[in-house]
Amino acid sequence: MMNNEYDKRMDKVIQYIEDNLHNKITLDSLAEMSHFSKFHFSRIFASIMGTTPIAYLTEARLNQARRYLADSDKSILEISNSCGFESAANFNVAFKKHFNQTPSEARKELQNKSNNSKSLSNNHKEINAFPRYDKSSKSNNFLRRIWEMNITIIELADVEVAYVRHTGSYFETYKAWGQLGIWAGNNALFPPEQQYIGISLDDPGIVDEQACRYDACVTIPQHFKKDNDQGVQFKTLPGGLYGRYQFYDTVDKLGIAYQSLFGHWLPNSEYDADDRYSLEFCMNNPQDDPERKAKVDLYVPLRKRSNDEDNGAL
Repeated sequence: MMNNEYDKRMDKVIQYIEDNLHNKITLDSLAEMSHFSKFHFSRIFASIMGTTPIAYLTEARLNQARRYLADSDKSILEISNSCGFESAANFNVAFKKHFNQTPSEARKELQNKSNNSKSLSNNHKEINAFPRYDKSSKSNNFLRRIWEMNITIIELADVEVAYVRHTGSYFETYKAWGQLGIWAGNNALFPPEQQYIGISLDDPGIVDEQACRYDACVTIPQHFKKDNDQGVQFKTLPGGLYGRYQFYDTVDKLGIAYQSLFGHWLPNSEYDADDRYSLEFCMNNPQDDPERKAKVDLYVPLRKRSNDEDNGAL
């Protein structure tokens, strides 16, 4: 199965993290070694592992530090450096937040326990567990429906859009849509002739909520006069191969759809995510829907998986 190949690639990432806790590790380097798209690596990692790469790396470093505290005479500063923290201060803050005690308090407690090795070994195993989605699970009807999703492979052409950028919480993107809607109305840009497209430019799992960028876009006809006014900008969205999933549910479940696409459908397909942004074609206004549901054609950028990747030759 293709999923086994994704497992091998993720195993390679996990092993690299475990072997290099003392070194600087970047998301780009992890994406490159795994042959996952750098634009989508964090989402793929989180979908498969159940946590973000940064959270996993931090927890791995903290668990290693805890073992040093229990089994070595290294100073707090030495442990901080050995586990890849930028400073002892950062280490102390992260350790206290995660374990609810300072490194010094943990050392005193751990070295007084007779079952240190067993408890620490169990902790290490927990962080390396792979929380895969269980297709046989009966606990979530929406997830089961997503697992059985029909994905249509489509070749999209480049498209010219006008857009308003929102920076901040994704729960407040209505501000950009409101601004764009007024401008589009003044320029007679209405569906079905024109389409409205949302683009989430950042992963809220690794980017601060208030720093996340989102573009509210509307397609424009050929030869449209592009006057930059009222905060509206213009750009070309790149075409290419996309997988389309037709989503119809409450907006809060869109994140689960993404999670299942990247964590379940992609690993079992013959494709990988490509280095382009996912596109959300808005097909209705949820406020006008009797159930307040959003109808979204979700396009995930794809590239054919190479034979080397299929064979796990990384």
